[in-house]
Amino acid sequence: MQQRTRAHLALFTVNFIYGVNYVVAKGLMPEVIGPSGFILLRVLGAGALFWLVRLFRPERVAFPDLARLFACAFFGVALNQMMFFHGLMRTTPINASIIMVATPILVLVLAAVLLKERVTWTKAIGVLLGATGALSLILLKSDGDRSGASVLGDLFILINATSYGVYLVIVKPLMRKYDAVTLMAWSFLFGLLVVLPFGLQEFNAIAWSALTTPIWLAIGFVVVLVTFVAYLLNTWALGQVSPTVVGTYIYMQPILAAGFTWLFVRVGTERLGIPGQYTAHLGLAQLFCAAAIFTGVYLVGRADRVP
Repeated sequence: MQQRTRAHLALFTVNFIYGVNYVVAKGLMPEVIGPSGFILLRVLGAGALFWLVRLFRPERVAFPDLARLFACAFFGVALNQMMFFHGLMRTTPINASIIMVATPILVLVLAAVLLKERVTWTKAIGVLLGATGALSLILLKSDGDRSGASVLGDLFILINATSYGVYLVIVKPLMRKYDAVTLMAWSFLFGLLVVLPFGLQEFNAIAWSALTTPIWLAIGFVVVLVTFVAYLLNTWALGQVSPTVVGTYIYMQPILAAGFTWLFVRVGTERLGIPGQYTAHLGLAQLFCAAAIFTGVYLVGRADRVP
């Protein structure tokens, strides 16, 4: 199997995991653990796993690259995760996944600014249309909406998408020099320094003895699969394909999030032992916003293929 084929399989696996995470993580917040405490738990757990694996494949990092690694940690681990979890707690899984579809457009904009890539009129129209859809989705929601979404929650998710876009662009040069495990080990170490002051209080407030087996499994899923495995596969794939290709796979997330949300609602969270509340409503306004985002993404992707 060719490396690019493996990279595409890795990206499919990552976004399948992320699709499940929209409903699993929301079910744990804030009843079981606050968002900042959950992020600290993720960074501690996955960071320990990355450094454990690195013991078997040590690799030295040049001192000048530490500054870029800290930037990767800030945008790809700390700000990215804090905005996502705080946003997901305040909005719906479907809203969050639709806004995340704007990430590939943001990646192209950032690549044009930071990497000086050429932007055509078709790309510009696509960027404008996609951004309009994402912003409209935020502004059409009022705080305390019955669907469970809020302006603040949607805005946090948009910041998360932007942060992830920055990360995909700035980490790419490092992938030509270092192994994915090395990059993730240092990124999570630096990320821990950023998230520790924000999450320590909520982390200490966790009632560990009261956690049930389903909740432990859900936490394990988020720490091991959503964080350790997904970050590792995503970073490795980024070394094989362009940031735009990595971003394109995010298009799967609204469909997966909607499907898993519907499944959780149908099966019943009581049976699963997860206390969160879910809504499976997808209104007409959301559909129009999603159509605008997908159309914009299509135009950008189509223009990107034109030599």
